[in-house]
Amino acid sequence: MSHFFRAAAHARAPGHTLLLEQRLGILVVALALLFVGAQSAFAHEFKVGDLEIEHPWSRATPAGAKVAGGYFTVTNKGSAPDRLLSIASDVSDKAELHEMGVRDGVMTMRPVSGGLEIPAGGKVALAPGAYHLMFFGLKRQPKQGEKFSATLTFEKAGSVTVEFDVEGMGETGAMDDHAN
Repeated sequence: MSHFFRAAAHARAPGHTLLLEQRLGILVVALALLFVGAQSAFAHEFKVGDLEIEHPWSRATPAGAKVAGGYFTVTNKGSAPDRLLSIASDVSDKAELHEMGVRDGVMTMRPVSGGLEIPAGGKVALAPGAYHLMFFGLKRQPKQGEKFSATLTFEKAGSVTVEFDVEGMGETGAMDDHAN
C-alpha cells in the first residue's frame, strides 16, 4: 500500500485525523518556504553596508558599438549620506558616472565629478535620460539575455560587485518597477 493511500486510510479511521492535519501543515510550511526562497533568488538586489542596489541593467549594443549605459536604483537605509565614487567593469576599459541635462534647449551629457550623493534614508535612480553609468571601450558587445559584472565603490559602504542584466536594445528596463 502506498504512503498516500495509507495516509488516506488512517484519515478515515477515528483518531488519525490529527496525523493527516500535521502532514498537511508541514507541506504548507515547506511550500511557503520554497516560495519565499524563490522570490529572493530572483530579486536581483545587491547590498553593501546600509545601501541596497536594485536591478542593475544595461541595453544590448549593436555590432561595433564602443559604449553602453548602465542603470539601477540605490537606496540608503542608513542615517548618514554615502557617495558613489567609482565604477569598474569587466565589459569595458573604463566606466564613468554621467548626468543628462538640458542647456540652452539642447540635451547634454557630462561626467559627474566628485561622485553621486546617496542621501540618508533616500533613494537615487540611475535611469535613461538622468544619472547613469557609461561603459567606454567595450571589450565585447553585451547581448540581450546575458549578464556582466561591475564593481561599484562607495565612500562609506565600500565596494560591491553587481551583475547587470542585458535587456533588448529598445527596452526601458524594469526601472519603473523598482524606482518607487
